[in-house]
Amino acid sequence: MDTKENIEENNEVVNQDDFQKEIVDEQINVVNNSGVSSKKIIQTEEDEEKEIVLADQFTHPYYDDDPNVGKNKYNPSIMLTRGCKNIPKSYVPISKGEMESNAKLSVYNWMKNIKPPFIEKDFEYVEVRFKNSRKDFFKIPEGLEITEGDIVAVEGTTGHDIGIVTLCGELCRVQMKKKKPSYNLDNAKKLYRRAKTSDIEKWIQSIEREDRTIFKTRDIVSSIELNMKINDVEYQGDCSKAIFYYTAEERVDFRQLIRLLADEFKVRIEMKQIGARQEASRLGGIGTCGRELCCSSWLNNFNSVTTQVARVQQLFPNPQKLAGQCGKLKCCLNFEYDVYLDELRSFPEIGLPLYTKKGKANYVKTDVFRRLMWYVYENSSDFVMLSADKVKDLLKMNRDRTPIDSLETYQVKVETKSKLNI
Repeated sequence: MDTKENIEENNEVVNQDDFQKEIVDEQINVVNNSGVSSKKIIQTEEDEEKEIVLADQFTHPYYDDDPNVGKNKYNPSIMLTRGCKNIPKSYVPISKGEMESNAKLSVYNWMKNIKPPFIEKDFEYVEVRFKNSRKDFFKIPEGLEITEGDIVAVEGTTGHDIGIVTLCGELCRVQMKKKKPSYNLDNAKKLYRRAKTSDIEKWIQSIEREDRTIFKTRDIVSSIELNMKINDVEYQGDCSKAIFYYTAEERVDFRQLIRLLADEFKVRIEMKQIGARQEASRLGGIGTCGRELCCSSWLNNFNSVTTQVARVQQLFPNPQKLAGQCGKLKCCLNFEYDVYLDELRSFPEIGLPLYTKKGKANYVKTDVFRRLMWYVYENSSDFVMLSADKVKDLLKMNRDRTPIDSLETYQVKVETKSKLNI
């Protein structure tokens, strides 16, 4: 019985093969009748096979069907904007190393172990840090000991807010005099207590709402066609208030926006307009130097930067290179400005031409640190490099009507670099 069944199965396979061959022969006959040769059909099949092989060869070596390939697996902590990396615990201070590793505008308390004379008790005010670079001073109640890194509940506009103590002691007194000389200590806000577990849980819930609030707010702003940009949102620690930071080139009437936001998020709304530099300091980023932006890490005052600063430092006036992420001139241009001014006092007057028998030589550029100046003749394109002291002598010779043969006799010779035989 088994042999008969096998014979019948083989006959069915043979019949199927014959049936497929008949179909192929009919297709070839149809193609031949239409004027297309069977060789072309075979050629197209070979071309398709080659394309498949070539496609396999040129696939990316790191390609994978997994959709998560190539995505960044790093998920930053939501607590980074508050000055810590991990979710804190109640009554456990945050370590100084963790605060300094990611906190913006962190301060080193160099007066921590220094107690000034004639002062019986410690300073009763502390500096508390909130989201990004927002800080404020609060008064400590009697009998409560507060250290740096404590998570505390402080007085807010309505309700209470949660923050991290960044500064206490005598240095806090110095900071208050520096930032707010006319600060009225009697009307200062109060620090209530160290944050409890329920306070921290509600604080974390408010932080988790901020990203969704930003995206939703931007959709609302675009729907009512307001010419403003929502940069950041900060919820109060008890989720009763939200501060919206925005930038705008013109005056904006956002009364309708406040009503829509209050209906959407069920909190008290406060709008704060900030400038382009404040926007960059709050959001942070990496500068062209490869380091974190100065305004978001340690710089707390924005001095005006003019094009004269770049001109004194002999920088080419390229706005793309001189502008920072805020679109304004980089704050770091001011860092070495005073050094250049002090050094340029010993230079001759820049821009004056030199007159020789060979012709007039115009000033081109200056290297302040090497004390070199370059001149070029009017009918030539070759630069002549002179020392700053020699240019002083040549200008004096021009004023005294002393003839100068040529500048080449006073040219500074550049030492050729030795080529190493490797």
